[in-house]
Amino acid sequence: MSTVAMKEKFQELYRSKQVNVEQALEHVKSNDHIVSALAASEPREFLSRLHTIANRVEGVVVSTCLPILDYPYFSDPSYSNSFLMEGWFYTPTMRKMHTQKTVSYIPNHLHLAGTKRAFHRKPNIFVGTASTMDAQGYVSLSLGVTYEKEVAEQADIVILEINPNMPRTFGDTTLHISQVDHVIEVDYEVPQFPVQTPSEKDRVIGKYIADLIEDGSTIQLGIGGIPNAVSAELLGKKDLGIHTEMFTDGMVDLFEAGAITGRKKTLMPGKMVATFALGTKKLYDFIDDNPGVMIMNGSWVNDPYVIGQNYKMVSINTTLEIDLSGQCCSESLGHRQFSGTGGQADTAIGAQMSEGGKSIIALYSTANVRVPGSDERKTISKIVTRLAHGATVSLSRNDVDFVVTEYGVAALRGTSIRERVEKLIEIAHPDFRDQLRKEAAELMIW
Repeated sequence: MSTVAMKEKFQELYRSKQVNVEQALEHVKSNDHIVSALAASEPREFLSRLHTIANRVEGVVVSTCLPILDYPYFSDPSYSNSFLMEGWFYTPTMRKMHTQKTVSYIPNHLHLAGTKRAFHRKPNIFVGTASTMDAQGYVSLSLGVTYEKEVAEQADIVILEINPNMPRTFGDTTLHISQVDHVIEVDYEVPQFPVQTPSEKDRVIGKYIADLIEDGSTIQLGIGGIPNAVSAELLGKKDLGIHTEMFTDGMVDLFEAGAITGRKKTLMPGKMVATFALGTKKLYDFIDDNPGVMIMNGSWVNDPYVIGQNYKMVSINTTLEIDLSGQCCSESLGHRQFSGTGGQADTAIGAQMSEGGKSIIALYSTANVRVPGSDERKTISKIVTRLAHGATVSLSRNDVDFVVTEYGVAALRGTSIRERVEKLIEIAHPDFRDQLRKEAAELMIW
């Protein structure tokens, strides 16, 4: 078959699968399990109209992660009999709607999120986004395959919004049109996540972290003020590599500055590896048709045993609260779910399996919080003798390595509880150090 004939064959197959949003929604039935793509890969048109079928369905569960927009199906409690969102990572709207019982959290380590969810409940429908089809009939799942490719291969029905604005990426992202049941043509801008300008406190912490990172290291970074400050401090480093859960704008800056070459990587040398990308148009333009960036399945990228194969792997994560034994609560405020475990344990444990690797947990030494039952606020220490009542332990004390605040670095690898108490108090805010020592003695934390 000639190239022209093959192209026409796939175009005809594509046209036979074309539907509008209303036609796609006809496939949703009561008690279905829908899995939606993550973050900027989410199918905007499908999700924004999902609530319109509320009068004919009930008990539909939508599993998703980091939704960018606030869709009526979960943000309007009047649809709660028809839809329930169950999420792998909470956003501000999800936290708000949790009180209305329209949202529930799925505990997970990111590399097993899709696998364990499918073990519990088979996906009836996978819905995501993709780039335009090429001449060979392939589309790219573009900005992420954290669990998307895995779920698409398991689902009864695969629905994709085909968007010419989605970048075409390499790795595990390709899906053939023969594997897709329905396509919806759309043309909206890819959701962007603005770069957060680091504060002075972020910059101090970023400098401490950068000093721990040697030339030739492979790094994992997240998003936010502290990771952005770290990126800025790494611009003068040499031969860094990327093996990360999330690909960010800061990594583009490091590549353009010549700090990232990937030459020293032992796993996929020369390639920047991630499981999803989220950022600005600058980032999306950079990864478009870029063979130097590999978007790979989350079950592989975030597997600690895979991460540990990288030489001098450095994992950088943040936490909300840490106790004097080293337990980290990174996802809840007491019993209230705030965000999610994500890949924190995956990357922290994996980095410590690496030859020359390091795991770094960063946090501000204090937080300003509202006093319950009043409008007053007070400053509290985020290094504590005991985690808040009901707090989730996101990273066990057995898996904590370096802890960094604006007051310095506590190296906890191999230390006893007695040593940890002293090291962590040394990097606590000075106003709380005496109280922490007093409480530690009273509770016999030694």
